[in-house]
Amino acid sequence: MLVVVDANRFLSALLSKGKVFSIFLLNNIANELEFISPEFLFFEIGRNLDVIVERSKLPSEELANVFMFIKGGIDFVPFNDFNMFGDEAEKLAPHGKDVQYFSLALAKDAAIWSDEVAFKRQSKVKVFNTDEIIELLLSKFEDAA
Repeated sequence: MLVVVDANRFLSALLSKGKVFSIFLLNNIANELEFISPEFLFFEIGRNLDVIVERSKLPSEELANVFMFIKGGIDFVPFNDFNMFGDEAEKLAPHGKDVQYFSLALAKDAAIWSDEVAFKRQSKVKVFNTDEIIELLLSKFEDAA
């Protein structure tokens, strides 16, 4: 299943190795979900790395390793590959900053992984929160057992 990762999920995994990080870890083993994100997310994270280092609960070396691990689990898609869905995405996205996630989801027929409740106030794009993604991944392990 193709899933668009929003910036807050990426940041959450970087700031602490909690639930969100465990999803990237589980998916690395299960290889069930294909994570994608707009290319701008990678640049946003890089541009704000100083703030992330300051706020993270992880030592710098571990933070760098987590960053590379998460980055390696996401395919970053250039804007030109999904910008044609911008007008439709503007009608779905709760905020202007979220338009690229919805555009990418529409272009790739993908779901979105976000804990922002407002993302679910539309019915065109499937949106999973963190707990739902964990359930989805764990069910694949149970099916295999």
